[in-house]
Amino acid sequence: MGGAPANFTVMAGRLGNHAAILSRIGRDELGRLAVDRLDPMPIDTSCLEVDPRHGTGRVTVTFAEGEPHYEIHKPAAWDFMELSDEWVQLAERADAICFGSLGQRSLESKQTIQTLVAQAPATCIRVFDVNLRTPFYTGEVVQESLELATVLKMSDAELPEVLNLLGMPMDEEPEGDGLRLGAERLLEEFPTLELVAVTRGSRGSLLVKRGEWSEHPGFPVKVVDRIGAGDAFTAALTHYLLRGADLTTLNEAGNRWGGWVASQSGAMPSLPESVRASIAAAIEG
Repeated sequence: MGGAPANFTVMAGRLGNHAAILSRIGRDELGRLAVDRLDPMPIDTSCLEVDPRHGTGRVTVTFAEGEPHYEIHKPAAWDFMELSDEWVQLAERADAICFGSLGQRSLESKQTIQTLVAQAPATCIRVFDVNLRTPFYTGEVVQESLELATVLKMSDAELPEVLNLLGMPMDEEPEGDGLRLGAERLLEEFPTLELVAVTRGSRGSLLVKRGEWSEHPGFPVKVVDRIGAGDAFTAALTHYLLRGADLTTLNEAGNRWGGWVASQSGAMPSLPESVRASIAAAIEG
């Protein structure tokens, strides 16, 4: 069980937020299994759509040198998400909304996602989580999403490609100052953006705002698999942004929760209350 929307929502719910997942599953066994898996989680699944014609989304994951590679099957029910009054009402009162690039690979879902984000209030934190999966992304989707977002999250490998897609190729190596300069160019290009977050795997993360930035070296963990670690980072970042945390705390939170998920098997592993409390105390202490 996985997928960025589910992974993000589960972690956001575990951190104490009222987190609702907006997606679409098929009227099939995989769809029923997905609901059975999600229902015990601390999230709101009441707005999941059920597609009578298209199957629940599937991904085949293989590993090369510990890194996951994805074969994302198409079409899937989530390619046909429909805008409903219920979804619009949720967006209109959202404190934060997270959306990605992969979910916009079809015209139907792209229009639904972008309309929902546009309906969110001006105070809403709008997180665009780049997930570049060949061949399911375009410069148009990245451009339109950035025009809606207040926060951009991507990996260090994705930053140069995002800039290329926007016609802003990097002059610097995507290391060290190059990552920061690339993030600053995006902040300059998109006035609604307030924060750029760049994850660097085991090497931590970089957070950049206008006139301010923070680096974190990451935490040493024994990696079991990295699937879902980036989504946990994004959920923790969003959780603490809602609470007005500074960049240092945001970095600490993202790396602690991302590292914990990478040390476990699966994208939404069992989370004992003692572990949740100890990680929260380490972040906030």
